[in-house]
Amino acid sequence: MKTRAITGFIFAAVVLALVLINAYTFTALFIIIATLCTIEFYKLVKTGDVKPQLISGLLLVLSIIIPLIIHFLEDKPISNLLFCVPFVILVIITELYRNHKNPFHNIAYTIFGVVFAAIPFCFFYALAFGDGQYSFHYPLGFILMLWSSDTGAYLFGITLGKHRLFERHSPKKSWEGFAGGLICSMLAAFILSIYFAELPLIHWLVIGAIIASAGTLGDLSESMLKRSLSTKDSGSFLPGHGGFLDRFDGLLLAAPLVFVYLHLIGM
Repeated sequence: MKTRAITGFIFAAVVLALVLINAYTFTALFIIIATLCTIEFYKLVKTGDVKPQLISGLLLVLSIIIPLIIHFLEDKPISNLLFCVPFVILVIITELYRNHKNPFHNIAYTIFGVVFAAIPFCFFYALAFGDGQYSFHYPLGFILMLWSSDTGAYLFGITLGKHRLFERHSPKKSWEGFAGGLICSMLAAFILSIYFAELPLIHWLVIGAIIASAGTLGDLSESMLKRSLSTKDSGSFLPGHGGFLDRFDGLLLAAPLVFVYLHLIGM
């Protein structure tokens, strides 16, 4: 428990510092997390019969995130994202030369690894530039609501949890925990609305509800993946916490939905 607490404190401090300092430290965080989560995914699904393409997959990730970074930091056209298309084709062509047992399984896991473990962070990164220039308000608010939801779900679940939420994939999660996470996320949204005036209270509350709901589903999705592979953690980089995918699983579904919501309301 002590190791977990120390690791969690250091990890949270580093993440918050990189978000708060400037656009370039936030960009470094984006690159590191998106890359490491993709690597963890490939290591997680790799078996004797399934061998995703690590190098081709990472090249595909970079072909997506580099044009995105240049678009936001240098105001270059977003159409540069089309450079990822040859790298998608590269994944398919590479499999012709690998002579593995299940080539299309390898292709599917390679491409899905990018979709599942890297692209959600592109939406999270884009939140910081919603007003045309870098602002830490949206990504910081997102992180604080997500962590509030996780903390509330844990505390309510461990003290009041009786009714299982989705026992087949995560035996410890409960409806009481989900309710606690929702309450804490909405409370964080209320506090954020006081200090960050970009959005009225109602929109912060909606975002808090999206993060609590989609964050729980993202957590369950990653648990489903690990359970199907008979694995407890996605990695061991963070002592007491598992891997980066374990720490950011709530973001995987929540970040795209929050981005879509902000787009729909014109932000």
